[in-house]
Amino acid sequence: MSVAGPKVVPMVLTARHTPSTDRPRATRSKPRSAAQANEAIRAFVDARAGQDWSSVESAAYEVLLIEWAAATRGGTGDIIEAA
Repeated sequence: MSVAGPKVVPMVLTARHTPSTDRPRATRSKPRSAAQANEAIRAFVDARAGQDWSSVESAAYEVLLIEWAAATRGGTGDIIEAA
């Protein structure tokens, strides 16, 4: 008599859609203004509403926050308040 274990089903991972405004600065030609960075953060969060974030998404969010912080300290005069 053989005992069969649970059936193993291979898992397929698919990437979530990332809007083009979510690209980190390394792939951008010039730094974002504070307003642009703020909008990118809002779009990023809104696109993932109600979902758990992967470590990659959390890291991308952190990059956006760093860009926003840098832009608010920059000399552009484009300082805005965070929501």
